[in-house]
Amino acid sequence: MSRRVRQKCSHSKEKDLTNNSSETLHSGCLNSATIFVVDWTTLPDDTVIQLFSYLNYRDRASLASTCRTFRLLGSLPCLWGSLDLRSHKFDTAAAVSLSSRCKNLQKLKFHAAGSADAVVSLQARALQEISGDFCRDITDAALSVIAARHEMLESVYLGPDTCERISSDAIKALAYCCPRLRRLWMSGVKEVNGDAINALAKHCRQLKDVGFVESDNIDEVALGNLSSVKFVSVAGTRNLKWGSVAQVWSRLPHLVGLDVSRTDVNLSAVTRFLSSSQNFKVLFALNCPVFEGEVDSNTVHNQKGAILLTFFSDMFNGITSLFTDISKNVNDVFHYWRKLKNRDKNLDEIIVWIEWIFSHSLLRISENNQKEFDDFWLTQGAAVLLSLLQSSQEEVQERAATAVATFVVIDDENATVDCQRADAILRGDGIRLLLNLARTCQEGLQSEAAKAIANLSIDSKVAKAIAESGGINILANLAKSMNRLVAEEAAGGLWNLSVGDEHKVGAIAEAGGIKALVDLIFKWPSSTDGLLERATGALANLGADEKCSMEVAVAGGVHALVMLARTCKFEGVQEQAARALANLAAHGDSNSNNAAIGQEAGALEALVQLTYSQNEGVRQEAAGALWNLSFDDKNREAISAAGGVEALVALAQSSSSASQGLQERAAGALWGLSVSETNSIAIGRQGGIAPLIALARSDIEDVHETAAGALWNLAFYRVNALRIVQDDGVQPLVHLCSSSISKMARFMAALALVYMFDGRIDAAVPVGPSPSSQGSSKTLNIDGVGRMALKYVEEFVISFYDPQTFYAASASLVPTALAQIAEAIRIPEAGHLRCSGAEIDRFVKMLRDPSSILKSCSAFALLQASACSPSPIY
Repeated sequence: MSRRVRQKCSHSKEKDLTNNSSETLHSGCLNSATIFVVDWTTLPDDTVIQLFSYLNYRDRASLASTCRTFRLLGSLPCLWGSLDLRSHKFDTAAAVSLSSRCKNLQKLKFHAAGSADAVVSLQARALQEISGDFCRDITDAALSVIAARHEMLESVYLGPDTCERISSDAIKALAYCCPRLRRLWMSGVKEVNGDAINALAKHCRQLKDVGFVESDNIDEVALGNLSSVKFVSVAGTRNLKWGSVAQVWSRLPHLVGLDVSRTDVNLSAVTRFLSSSQNFKVLFALNCPVFEGEVDSNTVHNQKGAILLTFFSDMFNGITSLFTDISKNVNDVFHYWRKLKNRDKNLDEIIVWIEWIFSHSLLRISENNQKEFDDFWLTQGAAVLLSLLQSSQEEVQERAATAVATFVVIDDENATVDCQRADAILRGDGIRLLLNLARTCQEGLQSEAAKAIANLSIDSKVAKAIAESGGINILANLAKSMNRLVAEEAAGGLWNLSVGDEHKVGAIAEAGGIKALVDLIFKWPSSTDGLLERATGALANLGADEKCSMEVAVAGGVHALVMLARTCKFEGVQEQAARALANLAAHGDSNSNNAAIGQEAGALEALVQLTYSQNEGVRQEAAGALWNLSFDDKNREAISAAGGVEALVALAQSSSSASQGLQERAAGALWGLSVSETNSIAIGRQGGIAPLIALARSDIEDVHETAAGALWNLAFYRVNALRIVQDDGVQPLVHLCSSSISKMARFMAALALVYMFDGRIDAAVPVGPSPSSQGSSKTLNIDGVGRMALKYVEEFVISFYDPQTFYAASASLVPTALAQIAEAIRIPEAGHLRCSGAEIDRFVKMLRDPSSILKSCSAFALLQASACSPSPIY
């Protein structure tokens, strides 16, 4: 604290503050009670300026508008020397509003072509560095105007995405307008002709670093005229004539470093470069198939003090050889260099460039993610990335974090990571490094670090380490960011960390993650699908926990998720929103979420409409939500009123070739609706019985079990029982009753058969068209079919106990013996079933039926019903 503040506080007042606020935090920051009594207008200027420096440009401008003092301090040139606009909408209007503060702006980062047009409106004539990404649509005209208005430019970087619409004309404009240019780096320029390069050679005499990467054609001879350059990169560039290149470029007097990675360079050219001049020090040749096919890795040696960096060379050892004063073995040469007190200026320049090239090349290689690079990543690549995360160059740190996020993922579609690669990051202390970057104030670093943490957390071992290292609190705080990209990646991390482990789920809730995720939906309701899908996916996982599900509701999550289900057009968001609502409604009578969702305007209608989606995942999760919601009596009737019966019957009819999950949920939702007599009759009339019979034939236990449950409910009513018989449903139910490995499926199939053959159906009924009689129907003898079916029901019931033991226990009336028999007969899962009064009454009547099979089955069913839990489900 500065002397100025001490003068404003007497000793007694300081003591009082200490008592009222307990203690300061371990980090040295005042806790919330102390901050409450701070008069911000009394803070020293240097403290206020430091606070301003932590804010992005929008928050900085907003804070500056609160009072005269802050307006004056917030406009100081030292706060506006650098702007990072990549994560914000930056158009001409925004530029005009900032122009009064940007007279001394020197460094600018922007995103996309629209921002390039707005750069001119900043009126930052002192601008020295510009860096643009996602520049696919930047035109010659836009870049030429930027060059014309900013003749002080020293560095222009456009990439790593291709600059498809930039030609040699824009490069010439830069050369003519920006004579102070020292670095020019462009990605994906289709052609760089001799006129453009010669213009650079003539007008930009201080040009030191040139990069024309991923280009189709470069005039290699003209490039030899850039006599001032020290570093050149043509990584990924095609159609270079390496004989001319080696001859011409090797004569560049000041050339120190050359990057030919991802090209078709050959052994002859590499040898020529390594022996070219005393000044030449570093040659990058990463992922160069032609060269690697020609060379014997055991015979390639550094020549004349120059080092060759390839997949098969020891990279750290090679770079170490640049240091003449190293007397001991160094594991991380970059770390060694950063700790040096007396550093050589020329060597510093080389190491900075090496870091820059490594970050570019490893990011590109990670994006290809070829399996053949496994050995490289595990032996060297991961270690290099971890070292780059500690670079003093923010751009290098960002690209290294992005590369970590990328190279660990081997199947993005199915969210699969390579466990060995993830473990290499974990063993190299990468989690701590990434969390440190996520704590910084630079939003670009926060975003890329959070992305890496999110991807790594797919691996359960790494996820545990992230949680134990405080990563959940960090991600929960980042999810509150006003920067959409930062919040999106943080939400992705919380989504992955919320899988499976109840301790991590509880930690996310304790860290305020639930409210942060819900707030994201309200903050950016029409955002891109990435942010909303991650936020809703995390809430879906958290909603599966009963305690967290209530917190989601309290935070406004029900309204937020219903809003997305109703209005969002992104299928990924629709799927996760429906899944989240399904999980919130899955806790039975233990909380009020089920009813609350039904009461939310438009919720049930939206879910019904989602069952018609073209996306199978959306249909599946919507059906699952309707299934869970149908456990509530009011919801059940409201779903039907919203067209749910027709929608779910149509879904079941179209599910024959669908996934197991969709089949199960379609049958389950119809099972839930069929509890009501009105719904049950409607399902039969709409044609719902035939697809349920088809699902009952499934070999998948979960599918045929839910189908059996639905048919059990439907068979209670005579008209439906008749339809089941007519639609050839007897045989599938008999098969389930006798053969399913699921006791519940066998039990519910048995009940359906009992309902069908308890004497309510006529002795003979017409059954479907006969195969041999063109549309005519055949007649089925109900008595014969019924006797056969009930025989299987009897075998099912008897399979639970020995008849002689049962009758002996019944005759003895000994409580312990009866209890043992009851326990042996009981199906634990059946305790969750809810039997209506009409069903109980029907079972009681069956006890008086002459048929011994009906008697034993009804007694068996009543025994299961007597064990119902307090919170039953259908």
